[in-house]
Amino acid sequence: MPVIDKESNGVNEEPSSGINFRMRKFYFPAVVILAAVILSLMIHESGFEFALDFPVDVSKEIEGGVDDSIDWIVVTFGDFFDAVSDAIKVVLGKLRDLLVWIPWPIMMALVFIIGWKVASIKIATMSVIGLIILALVNLWDPTMVTVAIMIVSVFLSIVIGIPVGILAARSDKVDTGIRPVLDTMQTMPSFVYLVPGIMLFGLGNVAAIFATVLYALPPCIRLTNLGIRQVDPSVVEAGESFGSSNMQLLFKIQIPMAIPTIMAGINQTVMMALAMSTIAAMVGAGGLGIEVLRAMGQLREGEAVIAGCAIVVLAIIIDRISQGYIENRAL
Repeated sequence: MPVIDKESNGVNEEPSSGINFRMRKFYFPAVVILAAVILSLMIHESGFEFALDFPVDVSKEIEGGVDDSIDWIVVTFGDFFDAVSDAIKVVLGKLRDLLVWIPWPIMMALVFIIGWKVASIKIATMSVIGLIILALVNLWDPTMVTVAIMIVSVFLSIVIGIPVGILAARSDKVDTGIRPVLDTMQTMPSFVYLVPGIMLFGLGNVAAIFATVLYALPPCIRLTNLGIRQVDPSVVEAGESFGSSNMQLLFKIQIPMAIPTIMAGINQTVMMALAMSTIAAMVGAGGLGIEVLRAMGQLREGEAVIAGCAIVVLAIIIDRISQGYIENRAL
């Protein structure tokens, strides 16, 4: 029955008809699910083995192939991985010693100045307060070790991620090819990344850095790709009309205009690197992660909570400073 609209003096359709139409969309899925449940019950009652257990199992062959491939890589490229491991150990060791060597007042002053110039005076003040909290709970040295591991990991992620993101932005085929790889990397459980690190580099900080780079790399690639693709095409056409080469377009137009988005990707990479710190401690990485792991292993809940909160405080400091830079850059 039609409904009279007194205000407009018009006739509207019955409102319940739209609801009934939307409800009819769920009839077919409901019937299919009910039929699947009934059929499953019938199969279980009848005892059809072929429908209960899949007749083919190729897991052993795949596992053997993966094991053989890793063994071949380790034997063939062992010298290369040793050289990479030695180089990372030297850089990480020097950086860690430097950060621990710098007195805490100077480090806090540096963080305050960086936060003030990059973000704002408010963020700089809150960052120093966060560092004071870390020092008060006797976690200053582990914090500096975590920062050293994070700096090396994020640097490697940026060195790899930004060029790959640029290449994906300039080639649709590359973008299509790496998209499933990035999807796999982002959905893979973080513990799985420890396996290739241990196989290639053994236990220690290098394996932890390798796993952290794999875990934190996708956001840097994706947002670099997105930022360059979002550059106004008319600006690029204007650069081409003035005779700019592809490299000039990239470095003088596209990358400068995509900096806010690229920095957002770097910010996410930093956050994911910090999130990986506790898991990376399982393969011998130091810092705040090993403090959490040791406290949990000894059932010292309070110490574990404090160390975990210290990672959160450090993440907030880095996030606020980097977000302040992104916001100021966008103005």
